Amino acid sequence: MRFLTAGESHGQKLVGIIEGLPSGMRISQDLVDQALKKRQQGPGRGGRMAIEQDKVHFLSGVRGGCSTGAPLAMEILNRDWENWEKIMAWGEDADLESRKVLTPRPGHADLTGALKYRTEVRNILERASARETAMRVAIGSVVRQGLSQLGVEIRGRVLAVGGIQAPLSDDEDYWERVRQSEWSVGDPDAERKMGEQLLAARELGESLGGTLEVQVLHLPAGLGSHVQWDRKLDGKLAQAVLSIQAIKGVSFGLGFDAGAKMGSQVHDPIEYTQGQGYHRASNHAGGIEGGMSNGEPLVLQAVMKPIPTLYRPLNTVHLETKETVKASVERSDICAVPAALVVLEHVVAWVIAEAVLEKFPADSFTELETAWEKYKEYLKL
Repeated sequence: MRFLTAGESHGQKLVGIIEGLPSGMRISQDLVDQALKKRQQGPGRGGRMAIEQDKVHFLSGVRGGCSTGAPLAMEILNRDWENWEKIMAWGEDADLESRKVLTPRPGHADLTGALKYRTEVRNILERASARETAMRVAIGSVVRQGLSQLGVEIRGRVLAVGGIQAPLSDDEDYWERVRQSEWSVGDPDAERKMGEQLLAARELGESLGGTLEVQVLHLPAGLGSHVQWDRKLDGKLAQAVLSIQAIKGVSFGLGFDAGAKMGSQVHDPIEYTQGQGYHRASNHAGGIEGGMSNGEPLVLQAVMKPIPTLYRPLNTVHLETKETVKASVERSDICAVPAALVVLEHVVAWVIAEAVLEKFPADSFTELETAWEKYKEYLKL
């Protein structure tokens, strides 16, 4: 299974193609649109989110609410296109001067991309923009629906924003508060402090980053592999997570804290229960051992840097005059940590779905469900 996306931030549309979906998997457009809407929400978002009303349009590969087994193609229209149609036109009549960027932003792909491709900054920032993640959320939502039909649950929470840590819990009331929270945290006091931090950052022309966590529940042991470096499940997840714009680090379970502990405080004792199979007494490993899922909840954390567009910009170099000037300002967010969590959940969903189909190759979803259930019964022996 694989996917491709195309499209620019201010282009006509974003497009995506998924190849390798089994036939007969139920797909809801409403669920995809709900995920897209959630990605657009959250405190600290910029003016672009007031313009776009993201909805997916299926073009092929779905019929009667189910996948057909053919490549699934879809698109998300950019409503802001009407303001950029002349600038982003594909023909020779394109206006290449009006929004030309000569003052690249520190922390963005602007300068490095322009040097690499020997092109102007506009051609780089349009594709490097996090606008691209809207299509990845749509793609992830499609496969997440299939995982849900297998009983796999994916949930996420914001751990911190701008240095403000949110108290954590794992009871159902806490997770319901997370789901209802605009910050995706389960503590009202943390929400209030994050809101105050956001106001301070806006006043200073600054931006805020944070840390996030995604959990994948009800996975069987044995997804991924130890036999080659590029088949390890944690390696694939790390690549996917770090491909999200502004994500600068990823860890599993105890993560970096494991380096300060003794081995007995890090590794999870193995237990066995008749009728349930093997399990761990703790989950410090975050559900992955030797590049494979071990049957415990998969837990990963990611850190998001502050967005590089600053309304009080840093110094940069003018590409023509080579003088020191202030960096350009593209319309942007003050904080997009809760939105990044939505993206994180859906890129994780893709990697898990890919691992499931690698373990249980199937042309139809019925075949997949049968193999999945038989394997789960085997693990209980």
